[in-house]
Amino acid sequence: MLLLGLAGQAATAIDNSRLYHALQRANDTLEQRVAEEMAERGRVEEALRQAQKMEAIGQLTGGIAHDFNNLLAAVGGSFSLIERRIADGKPGVDRYISAGQDAVRRAASLTQRLLAFSRRATLDPKPTDVNKLIVGMEELVRRSVGPDVEVEVVGQAGLWLTKVDASQLESALLNLCINGRDAMAPGGGRLTVETANKWLDDRAARERDLMPGQYVSLCVTDSGVGMDEETIARAFDPFFTTKPIGQGTGLGLSMVYGFTRQSGGQVRIYSEVGKGTTVCLYLPRHAGQAEEAEPSASEHRIEPGSGETVLVIDDEATLRMLMVDVLEEAGYRVLHAGTGPEGLKLLQSDVKVDLLVTDVGLPGGMNGRQVADAARVTRQGLKVLFITGYAENAAVGNGHLEPGMIVVTKPFVITDFAAKVRELIDS
Repeated sequence: MLLLGLAGQAATAIDNSRLYHALQRANDTLEQRVAEEMAERGRVEEALRQAQKMEAIGQLTGGIAHDFNNLLAAVGGSFSLIERRIADGKPGVDRYISAGQDAVRRAASLTQRLLAFSRRATLDPKPTDVNKLIVGMEELVRRSVGPDVEVEVVGQAGLWLTKVDASQLESALLNLCINGRDAMAPGGGRLTVETANKWLDDRAARERDLMPGQYVSLCVTDSGVGMDEETIARAFDPFFTTKPIGQGTGLGLSMVYGFTRQSGGQVRIYSEVGKGTTVCLYLPRHAGQAEEAEPSASEHRIEPGSGETVLVIDDEATLRMLMVDVLEEAGYRVLHAGTGPEGLKLLQSDVKVDLLVTDVGLPGGMNGRQVADAARVTRQGLKVLFITGYAENAAVGNGHLEPGMIVVTKPFVITDFAAKVRELIDS
């Protein structure tokens, strides 16, 4: 009996051992299969992300090509007709000049929206009273949305300041109001523009993807058709629009989003189908004093130069020629260069230079800011006017300019550029 018991225990032990090894093999196989499944899932997800990215790039480039082809056709057609009228000695070129200038302005607006979406716009943030900004825009908003839309402005008393590019905020507000108008078409409705001071605790800040703290909110509410969850999820995508073809570029909300994020804030959409939409901008509070708005350069009479020397550095030959011509006609002595090193060589010589005008993005291994900084080593206090299509250098156009430096964004009106030169020399 003892032997039988021992034999049974041995058999059980052997079976348990076999079962253990079988289970271990199964676990190893399962872990391997899980790892393979996870790897395959990762490959599929990465392929999906790449496909979505390529689709977005396709939409972006296709939309840009469509809009710019229209604008280039307007500019090219205007120039062709001006050329024919002049060759034939016929009057009436004014309207073609106006048409070409209007197309350029619309092209500039499109590129600014693209830059805002990509968060590469050249911003000039200043302490801003948003209530005052809205009051200044109220009449423009009412005209833009039309008589069928009732506009109500609710500004919180004692609203905090925020540091923001006022012109970009005006553009964002106008975009939101026009979107609200379109959502209420054709019957019209009620549009509310409201400001408020917001304390965001940890939970509220986390919900808005912001740091906890104090914010100024600017909300635009319409009584229109509203959005479903899928539309809200895609609302900030470039060139996504629910409007008919030809009635919107799909860049409005993406511009608002990019500008607000670049300003340290956030945008949120709250909507219900059939009951309207609220779009809220949350901008960080600024502790300081508001700055009075300065008149734009176009409001200044262009004062002639008095023989001051201006150095112009720009790699775009046509634009460089235009700047040189307008400055020489205004009475300045103008030097020019096409690259950073060429310009710096002039600045490091004994030649007199009263003002440096330089593009920010330059070939030759030195950008405009590097040229200006190197020049100021020997020419302390040299006045500098930066011209730029976007923020090539984070220190340019984002509130980090040294005294005696200002920035002008391309494209600009050439006479306004001349006024800026005079303003900076006289400052």
